Amino acid sequence: MKQNELILREKLAIQRTIMANQTTFLAFVRTGLYFFVAGLSIHNLLGLPEQFWAARIFYMGACILLVLGTVNFFIQNKKIRESKKHIGNVAWKHDH
Repeated sequence: MKQNELILREKLAIQRTIMANQTTFLAFVRTGLYFFVAGLSIHNLLGLPEQFWAARIFYMGACILLVLGTVNFFIQNKKIRESKKHIGNVAWKHDH
């Protein structure tokens, strides 16, 4: 086996990590959309001008979650790509 060749177990571990990162990103998006829908519901159901601040809080929460989720996704994606370089470079004791 070549030094840089990944075994199946390592390839599957990388795929699980990538899918976990994608799942986390989608959870951020889903929660952000829930906040947005909550803001729309408060705004439309109550319809009172003095209650618009509550809807704005939910709108801001939705934007913050979407931005944090996107930033987190790209940071973790970069870390995953960088860690791929180090996987497979370990010499096992029984390989000597």
